[in-house]
Amino acid sequence: MHYNHYGREPVRLGVGLLNEPCASGAELGRRCAAAGLVLPGPPTDADLASVTAFLVRWRRVVECADRPGRAELLNALLADYAAAPRLTDHAGDGWHLHFRDPGVATDRQIAALITVGTALHLTGLGMDRLGACAAEGCTQVYVDTSRNGRQRFCSPACANRSAVRRHRASRVTGPG
Repeated sequence: MHYNHYGREPVRLGVGLLNEPCASGAELGRRCAAAGLVLPGPPTDADLASVTAFLVRWRRVVECADRPGRAELLNALLADYAAAPRLTDHAGDGWHLHFRDPGVATDRQIAALITVGTALHLTGLGMDRLGACAAEGCTQVYVDTSRNGRQRFCSPACANRSAVRRHRASRVTGPG
């Protein structure tokens, strides 16, 4: 069995890149490697600029709560970055599917991995399994890999702060 490059890790990588942007191409390379991505070469600062521009578009997918709207935005990214699936054994470590053309540039490969990973994640687990944190004032995003699929906050800390706010608000307004 070969590692699925389009699984959960590319989506987590996309979330991580949105929540904590890279400062250099070298940092992008380290984070891609930590996510298990095998790139054709080390990302450059130009690759980082291109991936950052892609992430602006991808964030619209993350923040779109309307399922048909989310699908439309994601389909546009798939059209721009993904290719017809093809079998490959490019590294000699087992046959697997690629959803990108051979020899694609590093920045486009990262975008393809995140885009296809997102499509597989949402169609496999549910169209609501990706979003922006519901905590007031938080701009972080999350990928929902929970068992019940009800994640609405980027972290337990944001969930707890929101619960405390709701509790305090209910005490001020009182019952009834």
